[in-house]
Amino acid sequence: MTTNRSLSTTNPSVRQLEPASLWGHFADLNDVPRPSKKEERVIAFMRSFGESLGLETLVDEVGNVIIRKPATPGFENQLPIVMQSHLDMVCQKNADTNFDFDTEGIKMQADGDWVVAEGTTLGADNGIGVAAIMAVLSSSDVEHPALEGLFTIDEETGMTGAQGLRGGVLNGRIMLNLDTEDDDELTIGCAGGVNVSAVQQYLPEDSPAGTHGFKLSVRGLQGGHSGMDIALGRGNANKIMNRLLWGASSNFGVSVAEVDGGGLRNAIPRESFSLLAVNSDQADEFNAWLDSQSEIIQAEYSVTDPDLKIILESLTHVPEKVVPEKLQKYLLGCLYGVPNGIYRMSPSIPGLVQTSNNLARVLIKDGEIQINNLTRSSVDSERKDLANAIQALLELTKSQIEISGDYPGWQPEPDSTIVALMSHLYEEMFDEKPNVAACHAGLECGLLGANYPDMQLISFGPNIRGAHSPDEKVQISSVQKFWKFLLETLRRIPAA
Repeated sequence: MTTNRSLSTTNPSVRQLEPASLWGHFADLNDVPRPSKKEERVIAFMRSFGESLGLETLVDEVGNVIIRKPATPGFENQLPIVMQSHLDMVCQKNADTNFDFDTEGIKMQADGDWVVAEGTTLGADNGIGVAAIMAVLSSSDVEHPALEGLFTIDEETGMTGAQGLRGGVLNGRIMLNLDTEDDDELTIGCAGGVNVSAVQQYLPEDSPAGTHGFKLSVRGLQGGHSGMDIALGRGNANKIMNRLLWGASSNFGVSVAEVDGGGLRNAIPRESFSLLAVNSDQADEFNAWLDSQSEIIQAEYSVTDPDLKIILESLTHVPEKVVPEKLQKYLLGCLYGVPNGIYRMSPSIPGLVQTSNNLARVLIKDGEIQINNLTRSSVDSERKDLANAIQALLELTKSQIEISGDYPGWQPEPDSTIVALMSHLYEEMFDEKPNVAACHAGLECGLLGANYPDMQLISFGPNIRGAHSPDEKVQISSVQKFWKFLLETLRRIPAA
């Protein structure tokens, strides 16, 4: 039988799903707060899990957890494998959701054929992969070769776990990365990425006399994963907000006091808010102009973001301090010019986004400016070129520019043994060919493969939608399909 060590009674509707062991471990995992760069509790949780099974368990110097399990009888001569997923999760919530990711476990429920969270990200990325590995490690009836469960940290905000994993630690010859979000896809390559950030201190000025205060909100966008979802053409709240502010400051007496938009580098921004001081004698004209611009923008995004709302609220007071006029002009102009979305499609792989940028975070408040971009490309030289272009543009604001967190892409090996095996097996089990492809997201395989160049790598997983947003959900029937495919793959791993 398969052992289900779930002891908590939280999220009961999820624990009743099949396969029970996988869903039970997912519920246990989601009881543990696990924001990126705050993984101490989930590292301790995973170490305790491995030790409770009597398995060799170690935590390396950066916090990755490795749990080793011997082969089941009759599978000792198969190639040893690594099953890999990351422990951290993207922490995003709706503005009206009261939730603390640092102290609370995810509240989730089954909704038809999907599991969803209550106003927050679900953590199916990559918690379902983690739970699947836990289910194999805790099983007594799953047949498999010698395996190592590799649970990395900080995938979502820098991949520092994968970067810090030393060569020579792992014994496996094949790595199954369980971090793909379409159950008909076998991922064999991915894009690399780099952060382009700008920081500046400025001296706020007093709001001009004779002004009225307003709050401008851009809300209701779908957001999503800035790699997997970038090709969908969804609206970016930072770009829409800046478009409105640039137009308003060009046509009216508008001074910007604050802007607060977006969050994590790998999430398409869903919301942005600003505080403005507007010349009182132009307030009515500004209001009418904004109404007309809102209609235009909502029409542009009516298909991708039908719930987009642009809201202007009158304040009872005028913001005391605003951005200096000259800096505001340069800043809004530069942000207007920052590329966002698809920059170039692959000329050799149909349908693959080759290069993109996500204007992820814009914060202007209390004398400080923060601008964060995540630039992705499967071509290293093109990624560097686009990052340089963004840097050159943002330098016009006299900001300090930092290029950081550069991680490599993963070059496809379509003729490898594991790709051939799993492609044939998928067709045998499901009577259709899988989509064998590279993706535009950043996967840890590129970094892990650099230290283990002789290891074969492949990535797969169940259907997850809305990752990196509060709309995140995972399909129950797809998890069942993924689980069956994983178990049969373990049985078919070839002999060494």
